[in-house]
Amino acid sequence: MMKVKVAIAGVAGKMGQSIARELSDDSGYELVGALEHPDSPFIGKSLGDIAGTPSITVPIQGEEIINPFDVMVDFTRPEGLKSHLDLCISSGSGILVGTTGLGSIHRALIDNASTKIPVLYAANTSIGVNLCAVLVEMASRALGKIFDIEVIEAHHRDKVDAPSGTALYLGEAASRGSGLSFPDCGVFAREGITGKRVLGTIGFSTIRGGDIAGEHTVLFIGEKERIEITHRATDRVIFAKGAIRAAKWLSGRKPGLYTMKDVLEIDGVVQK
Repeated sequence: MMKVKVAIAGVAGKMGQSIARELSDDSGYELVGALEHPDSPFIGKSLGDIAGTPSITVPIQGEEIINPFDVMVDFTRPEGLKSHLDLCISSGSGILVGTTGLGSIHRALIDNASTKIPVLYAANTSIGVNLCAVLVEMASRALGKIFDIEVIEAHHRDKVDAPSGTALYLGEAASRGSGLSFPDCGVFAREGITGKRVLGTIGFSTIRGGDIAGEHTVLFIGEKERIEITHRATDRVIFAKGAIRAAKWLSGRKPGLYTMKDVLEIDGVVQK
């Protein structure tokens, strides 16, 4: 069986290190590229030393130096997306984009790249979160017109974007189910005299502190009853495991834009 050759962009980050450790424990994969931005102080150092796993002997490289690879896994910053997509296009390799905080310009870059290579865009690679998104869409299809919908998310103090990509992903699932236009229906800040809650909106609340790996709750709030769909991550290893599963699935696929629903074979579960 051929090993899937994986390159990790942003390998010195928390997610990058976690993915590298998971890859090193799985004989079905080969880590062939450990990438950091050109100004990174980690370039030239052993990834094993950074990740605390001496068995990983791959050196950390600048993005212009890389061995042949099947799939790149990108959990970096929005400003690095274009160069990573270009690198994958030039090598004919697939890419898993797990970077959050992307805007319309970045989404256009992803759409364009997907006409040339396989691209999997995932705001969250956890199996549980993606199943929650299906449940949220189902619930909002039944309740969205009569229940108020709120999304609450909590993350560690170092997270730089808000709301989280996962919160937006769940909010988008709720909007699909209830027939709302996203992100126009989103209320992302409340302060002062806000007036009554506007019908047909989805509220977002953000918490930052400590070392929270990720918690998301979607509330459907009605008269005298409330439904909550919650996912709590206690270790970011779940995202790493989901990412390498997605990388294996993506390897060798034809060009196109894919999601974790395709990987988990749950796309189309929600029926009208």
